[in-house]
Amino acid sequence: MQGWLVSLQGAVGQGVLWGLMVLGVYITFRLMDIADLTVDGSFALGGCVCAVMVVNKNMDPTLALGVALIAGVLAGAVTGILHTVFEIPAILAGILTQIALWSINLRIMGRKSNIPLPKANTLISSFSKSAGVTQAQASMVIGIIIAVIIIIFLYWFFGTEIGCTLRATGNNENMIRALGVDTRMTKLMALMISNGLVGLSGALVCQSQKYADINMGTGAIVIGLAAIVIGEVLFGRLRSFGSKLTSLVAGSVIYFIIRAVVIRLGLDANDMKLISAIMVAVALSIPVTMARYRQKRSYSEGGEE
Repeated sequence: MQGWLVSLQGAVGQGVLWGLMVLGVYITFRLMDIADLTVDGSFALGGCVCAVMVVNKNMDPTLALGVALIAGVLAGAVTGILHTVFEIPAILAGILTQIALWSINLRIMGRKSNIPLPKANTLISSFSKSAGVTQAQASMVIGIIIAVIIIIFLYWFFGTEIGCTLRATGNNENMIRALGVDTRMTKLMALMISNGLVGLSGALVCQSQKYADINMGTGAIVIGLAAIVIGEVLFGRLRSFGSKLTSLVAGSVIYFIIRAVVIRLGLDANDMKLISAIMVAVALSIPVTMARYRQKRSYSEGGEE
């Protein structure tokens, strides 16, 4: 029982930290209707930058999070420029940036595939020592605090004129362009904000697991989509924007709880990518299937009348 409790605490802690990445994916995938595959690279970028700043530069771990966020913003800017200025399709622009980031991340880490942080003081380890709690509990508390701050910021930002313009671009790009808005700038801004959050999430996960790895972002986009779908399926009746943002973090937590339970039951951890892909495919298929069922049912009822 104790082992299950520890596993669940770790899953909740990781779920909240990864939830920031999910918020970033939501901005591009749902609000802007852009398939951005930069995420796998920018997540690892945030972790690598944070590790180097903390270990090699002896930087304060809180400041290192800020540097990782800026690095993610720059990665998003590269994808945005490729897409908006050079008119490369968004999905291809993201792939190009993701591939480039793999080599860049290696250079950032001094051509090492990973950087451990065993003795380095991080935001999470410092809180764990001062509060007398475990690393998993510290990750959970720090993650919740930062997630609440980010959700409040996003709720405020997307309620401003600029934020509403970004959301309108995703809803109807032709209409908002007809009103004189430069949609290239709105797309660029959305990609920068999105990948900034992804980089911040990668840095927090790095501080939580006490190491950065070149492959730590592999499959991040799948996890992000899975968490979004889980949040929308379970909390689909929530209408306010703030509630939707909160449901995304909740979806991430539920995803990692499912992952922890599956691993505890004896499934090979290497199969989680397959399970995640199946979960996303099934969850995305459910709304379409239900819509077709309701449409068919309405036709049959109308015919009987």
